[in-house]
Amino acid sequence: MDQKLLFLINREWTSPALDKLMALASSAAFWGVPLGILVVWLVWKGGFRGRTFALLALLSFGFTDGVAGRFIKKSVARFRPHQTEVGVRQLDLQSPAWKGVFMPVKEKLSTGSNSAAKGTGRSFPSNHSANTAAVAVIATLLFRFGWLAFLPALIVSYSRIYTGAHWPTDVLAGICTGSAAALIVAFAAEALWRNYGERIAPRASASHPSLLSVEMNTAAT
Repeated sequence: MDQKLLFLINREWTSPALDKLMALASSAAFWGVPLGILVVWLVWKGGFRGRTFALLALLSFGFTDGVAGRFIKKSVARFRPHQTEVGVRQLDLQSPAWKGVFMPVKEKLSTGSNSAAKGTGRSFPSNHSANTAAVAVIATLLFRFGWLAFLPALIVSYSRIYTGAHWPTDVLAGICTGSAAALIVAFAAEALWRNYGERIAPRASASHPSLLSVEMNTAAT
């Protein structure tokens, strides 16, 4: 089932326009700078909720990268589709990524012959899916329409299958891992803020007794 769905998404449900969109959505090289600028802007101009979002998102991002990227991936050591399967379309932006947006997508077909290569076997779960799902959960907890962040998160997750980087189950596991990590980080932060916020930042605590109550924070902003 995993293989069948992979080939449907990667080889059948495709178009040139989707190739470009999915390669763009999947490109960490392209999105690194814009997201970094967004974080700086949130810390500078985002107010209490913006700064809280930036902090919790970064903590969740680090947690998911550590759990998914270092522990689970090394323990499972699952090969990526293009390492074991023949004919997987591998799509990416041309380098540098900012210029690749305006150039044809780089594409090659896998031969399934590099499963024994050094450093391979790091497919399960998908870090892209885990990280974006974690940020979407934090947005949902903090903002009234934060659930809309799941739309780009799901596009990124889908792109990892489309571009041949991950199996569908890698992506599903990544979404679950990232969501769970974000909930742990968010509710741990909420408990710490409720217990120690008044000592650390009395004025902010008085205006925002809860980090996660959208209604309370909206009224106090």
